[in-house]
Amino acid sequence: MSHYEHLFSPLEVGPLTLKNRIVRSAHGTMLAGEKLIAYHEARAAGGVALSTLEATGVHAGAPSLTPLYSDACIPFYRELMSRMRPYGMAMFQQIYHPGSATRPKKAATQISASAIPNPMVGGIPYEMTTGQIAEMVEAFGDAAWRCREGGLDGIDLHASSGYLIEQFLSPANNVRTDEYGGSLENRMRFLMEILAVIRDRVGDDYCVGIRLPNEEYIPGGLTPEEVAEIARLVEPHVDYVSLHMGSYWRFYKLLAPMDEPLGNEMPANARITTHLTKPTMVVGRIMTLDDAERIVADGAADMVSMVRALIADPELVNKSQRGDAHLVRPCIGSNIGCVGQLMSTGVLSCVVNVAAAQEATVSAEPVGRATTRKRVLVVGGGPAGLEAARTAALRGHEVHLHEATRRLGGQVAIAATAPHRSDIGAITEWLASEVERLGVTVRLNSMVDPDVVDELAPDEIVVATGTAPRRDGFQLSTPVTPVPGHDLPHVFTSWDVFGFGGRATLVGPAFVYDDTGTFEAISVADALLEAGLEVTMVGRLDAIGASLPYPPATVAAAKERLLSGAFDFIGGHHLREIRAGEVSIGVPFTERERIVPASTVVIVSYGQPNRDVADAIDDGTRPVHRIGDVTGTNGILPAIHQAAATARAI
Repeated sequence: MSHYEHLFSPLEVGPLTLKNRIVRSAHGTMLAGEKLIAYHEARAAGGVALSTLEATGVHAGAPSLTPLYSDACIPFYRELMSRMRPYGMAMFQQIYHPGSATRPKKAATQISASAIPNPMVGGIPYEMTTGQIAEMVEAFGDAAWRCREGGLDGIDLHASSGYLIEQFLSPANNVRTDEYGGSLENRMRFLMEILAVIRDRVGDDYCVGIRLPNEEYIPGGLTPEEVAEIARLVEPHVDYVSLHMGSYWRFYKLLAPMDEPLGNEMPANARITTHLTKPTMVVGRIMTLDDAERIVADGAADMVSMVRALIADPELVNKSQRGDAHLVRPCIGSNIGCVGQLMSTGVLSCVVNVAAAQEATVSAEPVGRATTRKRVLVVGGGPAGLEAARTAALRGHEVHLHEATRRLGGQVAIAATAPHRSDIGAITEWLASEVERLGVTVRLNSMVDPDVVDELAPDEIVVATGTAPRRDGFQLSTPVTPVPGHDLPHVFTSWDVFGFGGRATLVGPAFVYDDTGTFEAISVADALLEAGLEVTMVGRLDAIGASLPYPPATVAAAKERLLSGAFDFIGGHHLREIRAGEVSIGVPFTERERIVPASTVVIVSYGQPNRDVADAIDDGTRPVHRIGDVTGTNGILPAIHQAAATARAI
């Protein structure tokens, strides 16, 4: 605890005293009922001081899973709070209206300060009448009252992230000419009326906070200096100020993928928090308690929100407080499991934590040890093999892990060498330390064959041998016809670019063919650009990273970075022929041809699963489990999740 003396000091926030400074600001889960309660209960048990329920609509015109616009929500809140009380974690509700971000299929109409469309949602919202504004002000007050009646400890008024209140505050979204538009005083009028009615409904002895943008990222929008003035004016009416950057115009800034630096919001925050006396809350890729401690110790903020880090490991606070920070499962910041899954499938998940958002039925770690101790052979030391070995060891088995190369990590170790992707390696580094801690026998440079299996005599085998790039000219558009010229000396794979199993000669201009729409081609392009080459990426799919879950959260930062350099993208094409100095591309099922100059060509296509090992050792005498990319899946999330499920069943 001496390492975190500032973090673990109590903090008075209005009428509340928080037990520490680690909090969780509001974030989407799309959970309800027991699933939502169990999700927050896991973080409460893990030592978090305050958690905020996700932004919930105050008006039936923008319905939410929790009907905050109806008294029907009150019994749920009371049940929720009965579960949180034993852990001493405060619980708030963030209240909002999405305004122009309301998706038309979820509401009859879109409303906003002005008739300016949302760039990611579409539709032209109605400019709210003064009567509608008055109705909405009352709806915010009623919602706050319901939160208090339900026993919640406070509310967080959402005036950020490009939603309705920010739409009024923003000079880029509010072009009204009445008393709610124009000057800062007028643009703040809607917010100040909401704050007044909330205080009238809940009183001064109830905690009311506000989330403001620290930087809006809209041309002509709010700057940190203007937000500092807004914060100064609202401060007398709230108990804390929470800051969070971004809007739908630059959506990825709301979500800080691994492309962003750690603590990415702190420079903008510093231009606001120094003007305030009430407690402040900050967010933005703050992944460890060491980082959080520095923020609080330096006076940069009073509370630190660690949402994704606590999705990855709900026990982050307790583990760190008792001196076991090395046991904290790290968040890798990819957004592929959390926001990516939430927005593409409607189900929150996590790359590294198989129990995330499933706490009601899935434990974060295996429960209990196996009734029979077995000898388990794990073949392959990538993320799937490491997670399988770790989980099997936690179950009490004798585990032997054999890796064919000289290092652990598999394709993740390769991916982590790419520019802007180093954080992905945190999970395999942690898994490697875990298997060492748990006493797994690890053998590197070890090829597994029937003789090795006979010598070890395992009870069960887990094969996680992954995939390797194909070098036979395969592309999905012409699956039985190799690309002419694929065997020329200036044609390489991604592994060659990163010096794994080959070495690419980098001469510009460069050409990258992306057959899969994943981060592999993006990383290759980043590496080539960093080497000083001009790059043209041609994709079978229509967009960069098109196969990744919810590209606005996972790919947008990389796309912006690539397109700001000596880079061009052509989508919807396939390879016709590779020749010396050029590549011929075309649109599938048409005769159109284009010629792209290229002295270095990198083909990123579907890999070849390394299934020979499994086939050679699977003689029917013992169970052989295949997990990860060797099964034909592609990605770190299914690799880790398959591994955990398989090893828990052994």
